[in-house]
Amino acid sequence: MLDDARIDAFVRDGFVRIEGAFPRDVAAGCRAAIWRDLAVDPDDPDTWPGPAAALPGSAEPPFRAAANTPCLHAAFDALVGRGRWTPRDALGGIVVRFPGGGPARVDGWHVDVSFPGDDSTPDDYMTWRANARSRDAALLMLFLFSDVGPDDAPTRLRAGSHRDTARVLEPAGERGLDARTLAGRAEAASRHRRIAPATGAAGDVYLCHPFLVHAGQPHHGTRPRPLGQPKLLPAGPPAPDAPVTRALDA
Repeated sequence: MLDDARIDAFVRDGFVRIEGAFPRDVAAGCRAAIWRDLAVDPDDPDTWPGPAAALPGSAEPPFRAAANTPCLHAAFDALVGRGRWTPRDALGGIVVRFPGGGPARVDGWHVDVSFPGDDSTPDDYMTWRANARSRDAALLMLFLFSDVGPDDAPTRLRAGSHRDTARVLEPAGERGLDARTLAGRAEAASRHRRIAPATGAAGDVYLCHPFLVHAGQPHHGTRPRPLGQPKLLPAGPPAPDAPVTRALDA
């Protein structure tokens, strides 16, 4: 369970790390599936495709197990409210960073968008949108499938930037802003924020406010780093006194 101090940290910073959120052997099963689907040998650089590669969602058993531990369900209840979130039957948005120090498209500061615009197509994510009530997104989650140290391309998080994003989105109303517009405005509004790297051990999960400004970075380590970045979907609005709601009032 999240204690009061860690909930206060989520409200202040917009994220909290759940250590050991799923077992290390489950993380190993997820890695094996990722290497198979990418046709990659993590020990053979000649098989690595470049700075980064992505995979869609997977409903295979290790991914379902990782997303549905009692530890995580209790944390969802604590942050969003009991009955206010939808259990995941798959775990998607998998990004793998490969050593070599090369940049990738995901290295820019941005906020994840969560619903299609009127002119959106499924393959054009930059036309998707986010709005001030965080339509279709209760949390952003970062699943660490491998140990991630400072050199292993940890995701960069701007602590407290969820409140900057909320102020950017408020004038846009229900329609919200598209991914490109939101990224530029939220990045500019949050430049003063402290940067926290999402380091940790295989099996750790970062639970983030959907409005948190974040970015990838080049990999200067030695082994590929697979990461899951799914949303937690809402089941109605969050509880009025839930930390994910209070985080915007702090």
